[in-house]
Amino acid sequence: MNRSFVPDKPKCHCGVFGIFNSDDSAAITYYGLHSLQHRGQEACGIVTADKNHKNKKVLRMHKNFGLVSEVFADENIFSRELLGNSAIGHNRYSTSGSSISKKNIQPFVVNYRNGNLAIAHNGNLTNAKILRKKLVADGAIFQTTTDTEVVLHLIARSKLDDQIEQIIEALQQIEGAYSFVILTDDKLIAARDPNGFRPLSIGRLNGSFLIASETCAFDINTAEHVRDVKPGELIVIDKSVDAPEKITSFYIFPNKIIPKHCVFEFIYFSRPDSFIFGASVDKIRRKLGKLLASKHPVTDPDGEKIIVISVPDSSNTAAIGYQNQLEKEGIKSKHEIGLIRSHYIGRTFIQPGQKNREIGVRIKFNTVKGVLEGKTVVIVDDSIVRGTTAKQLVKLVREANPKSIHLRISSPQILFPCYYGMDFPSKDELIANRFDNNVERIREYLGVDSLEYLTKDEMLDAMVDHPREHFCTACFTGKYPVTIDRDFDKNEYDN
Repeated sequence: MNRSFVPDKPKCHCGVFGIFNSDDSAAITYYGLHSLQHRGQEACGIVTADKNHKNKKVLRMHKNFGLVSEVFADENIFSRELLGNSAIGHNRYSTSGSSISKKNIQPFVVNYRNGNLAIAHNGNLTNAKILRKKLVADGAIFQTTTDTEVVLHLIARSKLDDQIEQIIEALQQIEGAYSFVILTDDKLIAARDPNGFRPLSIGRLNGSFLIASETCAFDINTAEHVRDVKPGELIVIDKSVDAPEKITSFYIFPNKIIPKHCVFEFIYFSRPDSFIFGASVDKIRRKLGKLLASKHPVTDPDGEKIIVISVPDSSNTAAIGYQNQLEKEGIKSKHEIGLIRSHYIGRTFIQPGQKNREIGVRIKFNTVKGVLEGKTVVIVDDSIVRGTTAKQLVKLVREANPKSIHLRISSPQILFPCYYGMDFPSKDELIANRFDNNVERIREYLGVDSLEYLTKDEMLDAMVDHPREHFCTACFTGKYPVTIDRDFDKNEYDN
């Protein structure tokens, strides 16, 4: 897909949703995926479990490239195609510049000796290449280039008779980050890796149970958030389950559960109205902003009021926390909307006759000049990846003629790639590496009067109600909690 404006942010690989025991399963899944649209905008799909006119159990599927509202624009899909009282859904993350096969759009569906099975996955399996080679050597024929399909083959080739035992056996062979939703003829199953890298939650709506990557997918459906799927846990929901305490639970690795939640879920990925890893995203982001102001404040040399703005929308909450803390510390400040973001850019916006990449930022952002002119301006952002967008944004703000521009980042410098479900550029493309992690050189490149980041320890101080060691910070430190196979290439799999 040809893209003329690629946001300079890390991308989350996917979002998943599931529901059991609802006559409106497909519609509820649609709304759930709509709430999770930020986790993937390339493609999406829904699979439902149904009995056809011969009382035969079947899985029905509809998926395609595009946003949720585009793929399911025809309302007849719900009344004619996606019949059944249970469903799972998947949003695929947006790959920059790659051409993918429709076969790779999830959920995937198979029919094997124990019946029908569909699966959707958020994460990255770090030993997928090794497992795939073994399976191919044993005669397996792969239909996609995804790591998720490896799990289907492991389940189908299991010598065990019980389907749940087959799934557990398969999961015990994989490594890395995963949050799965699995739909069978009569069950909804959810599983999370023993480190709990990616969020996954359980909800309830009347007599139905829901599974989602984030709780905002429950809110849109007026469902109750029950609890998280715990790291290393596999849960099974079937007809016997009528209350949360009756959910059947297994632990895939009972002696290997070491929480390592992705800290970037709080910093950037998840919606601020979601509740993940046992905490409010909004609360954490405000805390990040407050610590950023306390440790890295900005003052006006003339004693005038500081103007604090965010780069909408992901840093909005951190900017509020930053400005509130400045006021508490006696620094006159005001939170303003200094950048206006256009929400009407198509995923394939064309720039005819324009070779300058700078136009991409101008299409997406514009300044409120009256707010910025003659002011000391603090731009709060959640991260800097390549630095290309940040540089263009600073130039845009500079055109409003502020007194000075100061950039504050609510995370540390990103120095290393992620292998657990985030899509970063290559290590060489990361701005912190290009400038040898020299903040002064980065500042000069971006064209700001000052630049400061949260340190790793300051960032972890914001993770309230969690032990510091329960977070993965590999993209900042290079310390990976799960061993990465030597020949693993996260770009080899079209997730």
